[in-house]
Amino acid sequence: MPTDVVMPQMGESIFEGTITKWLKQPGEKVQRDEPLFEISTDKVDAEIPAPASGTLQEIKVQAGNTVQVNTVVGVITGDGDGASPAPAKDAASAAPVPEAKKEAAAPPPPAAKAPEPEAEAEAEPSEQGRVRSSPLVRKIAKEKNVDLAKVPGTGLGGRITKEDIEGFIAKHAGGAVAPAAPAPPVAAPAPSYEAPPVPAVTTPLQPVGGVTPGEIVPMSTMRKRIAEHMIMSKRTSAHVHGVFELDVTRIVKLREKMKSKFEQATGTKLTFTPFFARAAVHGLRIWPIVNASVEGDNIHYHSSINLGIAVALDWGLIVPVVKNAEERSFVGLQRAITDLGERARAKKLKPEEVQGGTFTITNPGIFGAKFGMPIINQPQVAIMGVGGIVKKPVVVTDKDGNDSIAIRSMMHLSIGYDHRIIDGAVADQFMSEVKKFLEGWNEELL
Repeated sequence: MPTDVVMPQMGESIFEGTITKWLKQPGEKVQRDEPLFEISTDKVDAEIPAPASGTLQEIKVQAGNTVQVNTVVGVITGDGDGASPAPAKDAASAAPVPEAKKEAAAPPPPAAKAPEPEAEAEAEPSEQGRVRSSPLVRKIAKEKNVDLAKVPGTGLGGRITKEDIEGFIAKHAGGAVAPAAPAPPVAAPAPSYEAPPVPAVTTPLQPVGGVTPGEIVPMSTMRKRIAEHMIMSKRTSAHVHGVFELDVTRIVKLREKMKSKFEQATGTKLTFTPFFARAAVHGLRIWPIVNASVEGDNIHYHSSINLGIAVALDWGLIVPVVKNAEERSFVGLQRAITDLGERARAKKLKPEEVQGGTFTITNPGIFGAKFGMPIINQPQVAIMGVGGIVKKPVVVTDKDGNDSIAIRSMMHLSIGYDHRIIDGAVADQFMSEVKKFLEGWNEELL
């Protein structure tokens, strides 16, 4: 019998959601738990899985519309039901446009748009075991002519992540994957961001970062929420910032030495983020005034340290929270940070996983910034910004007081704090503890 597809309730405080995109169209086959459509709420963006296997018979709520939770947005018909197709006018408005007409209307810009339904249809025959992947992964697979069934998935439930497919492409660039234009060399540990080449005068502008020059598009729900939250924060808190320079040579060498062993032992890549998370936990234990939030006219000094870790997405920014970070080992922090980041990019976060943070860490340095002046994530009272790590000559003093010049790995940490609650002396002493912990790192990683 037909199965109703409903707008899910993504949390107790969420009462409506906006359908941003249907990943299937009427008449297409769907598998139970396969991503069916994407929604945006005031908490998270998420992919919603199909509640049953069969054929998508009808789309009742088109993309761009906002409806209350539990509203029926579509209907799936079982293969044996023999149900009639959707009314002609609905099918005509929702059915995919033939490829030839799409090309005549407007050639799709490379790498800017989400994959068309054909991208998923191509993956189906080779996916007999229902390969789990995000639209971004499927888009990369289509562009690079990769059979997703051959890509090992390391994400939750065997899901293929962006890192999985990029690693597969790099490993099989000579054979299993259709060759693409050779990528320019990237110097390690340079940031992952690479500026687009400057086009010749006669070359038309190409889309960059999901934006097509000349377009006028409405703000997404996430973009609106970010705007509202940031403006509210600037109006609410008395923002003050401080910047500290650190010598992280010891950590850089330790990570380089341990990253292969760490990945073999844990199945997780070793990044710099858990080092900063551990240092923040250390500083917050000593200065709990920084691990606080404002509740009306009261200050709540939290007993648990819930670290928000900002994650940059192709379509915005989200801050999932590592709960009870003070109880986690270094490996536990790395695993939690990796898991939350992957599920944020795959739109698999739950609303409660982006709530309850008591202190936030953001990392503009991954894109090459020396440091940032981040806005406080309300109702918290402080946020730490992680700058890029660079090698440079510095003056070092040995234990006998002799000075010399050495090449060291240096970086900047910044803190934004609410001067209503935290004075400059407290913020500086907190950051001094973080700096001392990182520069004198003596914890075992495994």
